[in-house]
Amino acid sequence: MDARLDYFADPTAGRAFKHIMAAGRTLKESPLPAAVQELVALRVSQINGCAVCVDMHTKDAAAAGETAVRLNLVAAWREATVFTGAERAALELAEEATRIADGAGGVGDEVWVRAAEHYDQEQLTALVLMISFMNMANRLNVVARQPAGDYVPGQFH
Repeated sequence: MDARLDYFADPTAGRAFKHIMAAGRTLKESPLPAAVQELVALRVSQINGCAVCVDMHTKDAAAAGETAVRLNLVAAWREATVFTGAERAALELAEEATRIADGAGGVGDEVWVRAAEHYDQEQLTALVLMISFMNMANRLNVVARQPAGDYVPGQFH
């Protein structure tokens, strides 16, 4: 499958992606734990059907030491026993924020309170930014039908 757009060859996309990549690096350097960042990025990408991001975040997480069991269970995290309370709260927030149009009131207070029990204000801000960032990246890739499978861990870092 070929992508509809070649973002790397387009001058406008190149200028915009310079800033998008900088924002991604800033989020990576945030106080939100790296494992949580990868789990959230993977779950948001699964929900949005973004194969290239699922490929990227699965491989990056594995390269960083994440186990295959945990990566395979992200899609069914509610029934899995391998995630901490903090990770579960982040995944719940990620799901509700990604499916914001499905909920009449957006992210529910109960979901927010559970996340706030595990993360301080700076981490919560990073978490919300990470969820939003991944939704944007997913949309860019899904609309353009970016093919998946060839990503090499750390390729865009």
